[in-house]
Amino acid sequence: MKRFLQSFLILSIFVGQPLLASADVSGLVPCKDSAVYKKRLDGSVKKLSDRLTNYEPGTPAYLALEQQISNTKTRFAKYADKGLLCGTDGLPHLIADGRPSHAGEITLPAIGFLYIAGWIGWAGRSYLQFSKKTDKPNENEIIINVPVALGMMSSGFLWPISAWKELVSGKLLVAAEEITVSPR
Repeated sequence: MKRFLQSFLILSIFVGQPLLASADVSGLVPCKDSAVYKKRLDGSVKKLSDRLTNYEPGTPAYLALEQQISNTKTRFAKYADKGLLCGTDGLPHLIADGRPSHAGEITLPAIGFLYIAGWIGWAGRSYLQFSKKTDKPNENEIIINVPVALGMMSSGFLWPISAWKELVSGKLLVAAEEITVSPR
């Protein structure tokens, strides 16, 4: 019996093919095909349209609500056109599993965030290194020298290249002996 189960398991692993799932990800469907998503759009527009009856046409509040209705329709259309996937709740779900087809949902914005955060950090680091070399370093940290800071911000957009150069040359990192450690 044991040998039969082993043979069956090996046979099913090498011969059997898994069935392809019909959904892209775990039961999610494209928002453009989701009835609940369309119902959500209609409900949002209906609530805003109902509020329109409280105002006279042409008043600022009326025009603002019309603009909000237009923005709501545009937002829902963009979600549907971009191929986002909706769940049973009718809300778009972001897929963060690294698939190239969903890179625009999490991967690209995350890379953009890391680049901008690195840019800001590199410019700040450069300014602190500059202020350390001045006559009054503490004062330069408190009262920012704006022309110098703007120059460092404008040159900081190439921070990955600058960081790589400093890493290769050995200027980016310091030896462990130079790092102060609390006596505790």
